[in-house]
Amino acid sequence: MNDVVLTVIEGLLGIAALLATIRAVRGPRLVDRIVALDAVLLLIAGGLAAESARGGREYLLPIVVVVALVAFTGTVLVARFIEWRDT
Repeated sequence: MNDVVLTVIEGLLGIAALLATIRAVRGPRLVDRIVALDAVLLLIAGGLAAESARGGREYLLPIVVVVALVAFTGTVLVARFIEWRDT
């Protein structure tokens, strides 16, 4: 049962990542693209966490933390750049 649930979760995360990637490519503004790329990184982290839970691969958890921190740091840096550029 858990394997089926994790497969569905990974499928939904994959679809969401695909849609966010499309938004990142087609986004009309820079802010839309940045938010979409942040969402893609967080969806990748979620997929890695689900894969870690499925196979008991504990070595993936530090990678999840690093991906989430990179997503957060990148978003904050770009937001500060956009704020600096607009003033």
